[in-house]
Amino acid sequence: MIAPARTAAHAALREVNAGRLDLPAALAQVRPTLKDERDRSLATDLVTGTLRWQGQIDHLITEFAKRPLARLDFDVLQILRLGAYQLIHLDRVPAAAAVNDAVAMTRRARKTSAAGLVNAVLRGISRNTHRLPIPARPPDGDALSYLEVALSHPRWLAQRWLDRYGFDAAERWEAFNNAAAPVTMRVNRLKTTVEALVGSLAEHGVEVKPATYAPDGLMVTSGNPLRTPLAGTGLFFLQDEASQLVSLLGAPEPGMRVLDTCAAPGGKTTAMAAMAGDGADIVATDVRRARIQLLNDTVIASGSKRIRVIQADVEAGLPFTSAFDVVFVDAPCSGLGIVRRDPDIRWRRTESQLIPLADAQLRMLRNAAEVVGPRGRLIYSTCSSEPEENERVVAGFLHANERFRLVDLRAEQPAYFQALEPVLDGAGCLRTRPDTHGLEAFFGAVLRRVQ
Repeated sequence: MIAPARTAAHAALREVNAGRLDLPAALAQVRPTLKDERDRSLATDLVTGTLRWQGQIDHLITEFAKRPLARLDFDVLQILRLGAYQLIHLDRVPAAAAVNDAVAMTRRARKTSAAGLVNAVLRGISRNTHRLPIPARPPDGDALSYLEVALSHPRWLAQRWLDRYGFDAAERWEAFNNAAAPVTMRVNRLKTTVEALVGSLAEHGVEVKPATYAPDGLMVTSGNPLRTPLAGTGLFFLQDEASQLVSLLGAPEPGMRVLDTCAAPGGKTTAMAAMAGDGADIVATDVRRARIQLLNDTVIASGSKRIRVIQADVEAGLPFTSAFDVVFVDAPCSGLGIVRRDPDIRWRRTESQLIPLADAQLRMLRNAAEVVGPRGRLIYSTCSSEPEENERVVAGFLHANERFRLVDLRAEQPAYFQALEPVLDGAGCLRTRPDTHGLEAFFGAVLRRVQ
């Protein structure tokens, strides 16, 4: 009998690599089919790990199958990928079980003629796990081939990071992307304090430590907060530390009017509400109905009474006539800065997508600027590592709009800005980097209206 976790993992991997679902949606689809939490955990590990190492795995499949990937049946390729991942990267899975299940899955998929190939390829990999034909690290091997194959990143992206940062930084960046991300939460100060939440979590067997930079961030070191009675109470929200730092750019004060466009799932919206002690009037918008529902749920859980949720499309134009003190554009982007958490992004994105994304981001920024009041702040952020979506969007906006100036956050006084000092770049913008800060790659710029 094929292990249920492997069956579910195969189904999810098919959806992702066929381009029908992203990784979170694919996992959400298959997890309910597994009754045992251990199976759900293993299925998640199998899919996430296979996608993380897919570049390396595909190279090895080509070597041992002695044929290009294009000549392999789609379903057979997914089965080979899952099997190879288990053989190379999961010590706790017996090799025989991985191979036997892969062959059985091939037959069940009505690809019986490929069963011998699957068996031969996976047994070949299993026998050679200590001498796999993978490009060596420099100085013995080619830097780009090593970054592409051994560390499993698309060649175009590896080339960009190699050119911009050099080999050592690119290697650290990719190694970061290939590691499991910790569970990170933000304490909701509207309902509790850091100290009180740490104590409550400990009572339920969850140990945490302070985040490296985010003042309200906690990193889980043992236990699972989502399996405690505290989950869903609004005492905390799961939120990446770099995302928490971006929220600080809002720095709202009581009495301010704040607009958060592209606000779902609501992490930054509710963080800004907490920063102002629920004393700021916040309008949160998003474009899709499903995202609005998610945003509403987060706002309700936060306990804030001053957040109003509206469906609106900032790219098409905002329906507001009055001005705001703070306008936040956390723009939809390539997501290349969060590859550690969503490893499928590295394979779904192409270099040709960056300019169209940047064009849309610039339209959003221009539309958002129309509702910024005198001396107000316009904040632009992404979870992208690439300059086309970050500083070049900001430069393009400023070139055509003399009413705004870039704020050098190193010279600003608000306490929230001072907390950002370790993650500011030479222009005074927020820029977190895996190789430097041990965080996902986020970018954030504050633009002040001066006219």
